[in-house]
Amino acid sequence: MLNRHHIEILMETVCRVFPVTSGAEVTIEANPDDIDPVKIKTFKEHGINRLSLGIQSFHDGELSFLKRRHTSGEAERAIILAKSHGFENIGIDLIFAIPGQTKNTWHMSLEKALSFEPAHISCYALTIEEGTPFNLLKSQKRIKPFSEKKEVSFYLHTSQYLRDRGYIHYEVSNFAKGPKYYSRHNRRYWQRKPYLGLGPSAHSFKEKDRWWNIKSIKGYMDSLARGIKPVEAKETLTEEQIRLESIMLGLRTEEGVDLGVIASIPRYQEILENLLLSGYVEIKDGRAVPTVKGYLMADGIAYLFS
Repeated sequence: MLNRHHIEILMETVCRVFPVTSGAEVTIEANPDDIDPVKIKTFKEHGINRLSLGIQSFHDGELSFLKRRHTSGEAERAIILAKSHGFENIGIDLIFAIPGQTKNTWHMSLEKALSFEPAHISCYALTIEEGTPFNLLKSQKRIKPFSEKKEVSFYLHTSQYLRDRGYIHYEVSNFAKGPKYYSRHNRRYWQRKPYLGLGPSAHSFKEKDRWWNIKSIKGYMDSLARGIKPVEAKETLTEEQIRLESIMLGLRTEEGVDLGVIASIPRYQEILENLLLSGYVEIKDGRAVPTVKGYLMADGIAYLFS
């Protein structure tokens, strides 16, 4: 957990080493229980202008299941505190498909989130990974994960509900009140633009090269102390990998994929026609653009063009 001193050092160092342009998006992610008046004031004083809060749910039972430290009341207080200190660009992260969650409790979380008029909302389906406590509970039949049909139903409801209230569904899991509130750093990943990651496990990318840092904090610090770049590994992408990645990432966003990128694929016209007839994509300004239904199948659609 970063305290005021850590935040000051971090931001002062970044601004000293890198040319931070006027109007740059400077985001910090935080849990509601990490937020207090001193930290909010520190964020503002050091140029942080976008706050992303890991709320996950406004239902205390669901928060308890997820082992979150905060309550729904603390989540509300964190948002109110941020807004009272002048934060306009606030993002809220929510999770659906939580075992035991109902349409009513999920709808309540969406309604509560919208009552604060956040600039950005991210809605992620809970994924139960191998080796996690949730997977153990699943194997013991102590929890019942969502069926695919039920998860799809929640997803479509979420998209319709937020779009009806003026939010743009601009990426598979992301909604914004307008283009100026799109997450700029995430868009760089989806558009395959260069980015630099600092710190343990951080990934970086430029043109054809991708590299990632040592995971261990001690190993990372030891490398720096010895004057060695703390890079664990790197890869150089082939032209085919770049093409497939461009398709996969593009089909996750409202911008879609330029038809020229897929035109070299055998039977691409037949594949595209089937996707159009199935309602998974639309053609707009020379691009194959996913529908909301297509967002659900983004990875599968990309696979068709591999």
